[in-house]
Amino acid sequence: MTLYLLHTLFYIFIFPGLLFLLVLSLAAEYVDRKLYARMQTRVGPPWFQPFADLIKLLSKELIIPENADKFIFKTLPLAACTAAATAFLFIPAWTPKSLFSFNGDIVAVFYILTIPTLTYALGGWYSRSLYSLIGATRVLTQLFSYEVPLMMAVLAPGILAGSWTFSEVISFYSAHGWLFLVNIIGLAVAIVAVQGKLEKVPFDIPEAETEIVGGAFTEYTGPLYAYFRLAMNIQTISAAALISAVFLPFGYNLVLWQGLLVFLAKVLAIIIILAIGRTIFARIRMDQMVKFCWKYLTPFALLQILINIILKTAVK
Repeated sequence: MTLYLLHTLFYIFIFPGLLFLLVLSLAAEYVDRKLYARMQTRVGPPWFQPFADLIKLLSKELIIPENADKFIFKTLPLAACTAAATAFLFIPAWTPKSLFSFNGDIVAVFYILTIPTLTYALGGWYSRSLYSLIGATRVLTQLFSYEVPLMMAVLAPGILAGSWTFSEVISFYSAHGWLFLVNIIGLAVAIVAVQGKLEKVPFDIPEAETEIVGGAFTEYTGPLYAYFRLAMNIQTISAAALISAVFLPFGYNLVLWQGLLVFLAKVLAIIIILAIGRTIFARIRMDQMVKFCWKYLTPFALLQILINIILKTAVK
């Protein structure tokens, strides 16, 4: 019992828990910013810049707007970090099962990853600032646009596998060789939708500096803003890990260090694709974002579901 408790605490707080996730999220931010800069023929930041920025923000003065709900204003950034980190603990890293595996954990992780986005909107709303309110409205508008195709795309591989549990989906595709390639349409939809979920260009409409200063985060400063930025970085890793587990279910039956290297390679590949996406596209309008999600992403996600339903009878 004591050994299991120590193992659980190590898993949660050290590896692959909070400490590992913190380092990985800052490393992912560096890769994203460095690659983004190099593709624009700039030098980019040094490797320690994300950590330095986090320390700088944590050391700055905390200013709370006079009309803001102080308790909720201070609680929401912590809730965002907690939700993003919790989602990661349920996603397999190098073995088919996470420590907290259960039936339907893919659905649970998907909904847990929705919580940080809701905290961004609520943070803007309870800031009682005009810019923050506009940003919060845009956050929710985007949420209702990309969330449906993202959900359908993530759940589509589970239809073919006959389960929405990570371990069973991974085991199914591991036993059927290259069958996971039939989910390529869903993979493309998921990556584009995650780009909107993370509010990266061209879907950075909620925090467009040239229009609404900083969007929902306009009134946040110091440590609270640092927590929101950290939550966004952790959410990036969790979303990339979710995509890799569902759409790239290989490398989970290796020894620890080999499986970990494969996991990091898959997460890095997804982060690079996201960085390339925000480099080659320009910001679009909110109405264009909504139209794109419902006119293109959703039908393609439905097509992936239809393909998997048809193939399910053949695989049996």
